[in-house]
Amino acid sequence: MDRFVDERDHKLLEKDKYTFSMLGRIMDGDCKLLLTDHERLIICFSCDPYPVWIWTPDGAAEEEKERAYELVRENGLLTNGHTFNLKYDLAEHFISRSAESATELSIKTNMFAYDCPNLKEPHIWADGGYHRCTPEDMDELVEFMDLFHQETGIDQDSPEAYRRKAEEAIRSGSIFIWKNKEGKSVSVCSMKPKGNLSHIGLVYTHEGYRRMHYAENLVYQISKMAKDGGYMPMLYTDADYVASNACYEKIGFVLRGKLCTIG
Repeated sequence: MDRFVDERDHKLLEKDKYTFSMLGRIMDGDCKLLLTDHERLIICFSCDPYPVWIWTPDGAAEEEKERAYELVRENGLLTNGHTFNLKYDLAEHFISRSAESATELSIKTNMFAYDCPNLKEPHIWADGGYHRCTPEDMDELVEFMDLFHQETGIDQDSPEAYRRKAEEAIRSGSIFIWKNKEGKSVSVCSMKPKGNLSHIGLVYTHEGYRRMHYAENLVYQISKMAKDGGYMPMLYTDADYVASNACYEKIGFVLRGKLCTIG
């Protein structure tokens, strides 16, 4: 197994370009662990508190699944509360194998991957409008990030870490806030282009302002911005969050892939 990626790995991910688009972003950065045979297996762990990503092709043989499990075990990733993003057939193998040990795994989140080939205007226009975040939005962004990660229960971090991420997002111009007609910051989302895709994430609306179409309108506007720039908008959702998925589907997002988080 090599500890570097090249064009062969990116070509592999083209087969799952929506479900593993995030992996394509992560493995080009600094990672604590990166293992690949450039053919049938990629294991990538950036750092805590983020999940370990494991790519295998559809229809992977049992010996290939076992190889992935053993590599993860040998590198100490089955301990210390790590989570894993992977396909369902590999997840089943990991869950079955872990049942034989003291570290028992189970599915934590079912995930859908969507893209948006034909963007549709919202049926209801929300009051207020959006803007690209500036340093004046810093404290609100940190609060949004904290609430988002508390609610999803994934990738939770410290306020200091959220502030560093907010600073980088503001610097790169990749994060947006919707303010209602009273000037209250009610919803947030980010947009990060890579290749021909633009990943939309961190979609969150304050609890007291939900079902008022703020997130739907914000995601629509940011998706339009992405498409105007020549990118295909895509996003991940919690498959079990029906209301959120319906919101995305109304404005043209189409389900393209499924994976899960185990831990």
